[in-house]
Amino acid sequence: MRRSAVSIPSNIAEGFRRYHNKEYKQFLYIALGSCAELETQIIIANELDYINETNKTGLIEKIKYICRMTVKLINKL
Repeated sequence: MRRSAVSIPSNIAEGFRRYHNKEYKQFLYIALGSCAELETQIIIANELDYINETNKTGLIEKIKYICRMTVKLINKL
């Protein structure tokens, strides 16, 4: 979960430094993939009773917000 969580902003930053929109978009799509991966891991953690339903819901809401912001950024490029 830590790797997925760190991967999201890392890919956004790496893509931004490429200075070309096509490459930047590619890294943003990778970040979206990491969002989906993290969301899945949170659901699994809840099913295995590592986190409770309240924490799962809060984390999923935050991830979906980050995904929406990333998609909006992709659409603006």
